[in-house]
Amino acid sequence: MTILAIGSIPLILVLGNSMLIPVLPKMKSELDISQFQVSLIITVFSVGAAISIPVLGYLSDRFTRKAVIIPALIAYGTGGLLAGAAAAWFKDPYMWIMAGRVLQGIGAAGTAPIAMALTGDLFKGGQQSRVLGLVEASNGFGKVVSPIIGSLLALLFWYAAFFAFPVFCLLSILLTIFFIHEKKKKKEPPPVGTYVKGLFSVFKQEGRWLFTAYLAGATCLFTLFGILFYISDVLEKTYHTDGVLKGGILAIPLLFMTITSYVTGSKIGKKMPLMKKLIVIGFILMTVSFATLVFFEKLIPFIAILAISSIGTGLVLPCVNSFITGSVETTRRGFVTSLYGSVRFLGVAIGPPIYGWLMEWSRAGMFLSTASLTLFVGLLCMVMIHVKNENPSTKMGGSLFKPLELKTE
Repeated sequence: MTILAIGSIPLILVLGNSMLIPVLPKMKSELDISQFQVSLIITVFSVGAAISIPVLGYLSDRFTRKAVIIPALIAYGTGGLLAGAAAAWFKDPYMWIMAGRVLQGIGAAGTAPIAMALTGDLFKGGQQSRVLGLVEASNGFGKVVSPIIGSLLALLFWYAAFFAFPVFCLLSILLTIFFIHEKKKKKEPPPVGTYVKGLFSVFKQEGRWLFTAYLAGATCLFTLFGILFYISDVLEKTYHTDGVLKGGILAIPLLFMTITSYVTGSKIGKKMPLMKKLIVIGFILMTVSFATLVFFEKLIPFIAILAISSIGTGLVLPCVNSFITGSVETTRRGFVTSLYGSVRFLGVAIGPPIYGWLMEWSRAGMFLSTASLTLFVGLLCMVMIHVKNENPSTKMGGSLFKPLELKTE
């Protein structure tokens, strides 16, 4: 039940964007707004989260994880209510919807990144990797079901998804209250100055590989949401596909990613060389898939080739999560994982607007640019992350990478 409760937190986060993806074309016509304006409905959520995450990460280190997660879920649900009420009752609701989405983004900042830190606190060793894999799989499961849920809710009325957010948040709040039990802190948290100095020392010692890992996670989310934005538009304009069928098609590549994330998380343990290999292989699969998509326009082969990139993403994310969560001691873990979450959110935020521009520029150029990006990041991971395998039982320390002698060159 503890794992279920932790898994429900990132699940809520994913619903914030993925549930709205199938509804965006309908939202565009109902609100009479441009393609860029409708993409901002995804972007402001992610920007609000990205800005808030470092602050909430620090607060979770200073107080407790639950003290941040529960108010964050309340803010998330309230933002959904505001957006839904504005769409239902206001003549010109766009700006109010945007305000609700910003509030949701601020709430989202206290969900998945803090859940990762909480996992690092409660579980150790190979069990930690397995639970992190489940957390990423929960994230992926949310991406699979949310387009379908969003499409079903849109059959009622186009803004129904906004009213669903508070319901999901309430369930997660109850699970968090009753089934997550944190250990009491034995000593007072350090003063802000000492805390900040400690963070600087972490990034000074391990910053090169850490920022590379951040970039890897952000790239996965950037390409994922950018391509989903593209498919949602193509399904409606080219194939005249809407409703549940559209949500089901959007869910196919996400299902491949979810299954791969779950299997990867359950198998990697703390095998650092294996994690690095899987990250590089994942980016190679993404590069091959995106480059090949240039030659496929028919729906079935397109989705089949795209699934290869989803498998690559499923290989990369659990390994990056495990690297980052184990990189620092508990007292600073909240900030480091939150900064990672912030970078992931920025990837989500810039995905739809950039892909909207690329769609207007050139379809082939869009896919080749994406393939070039994933190839570059894969090479960067291969060069910047150096691991030397040792038996983790021979040494112990606050950082996962100290006993395993992770080095950057």
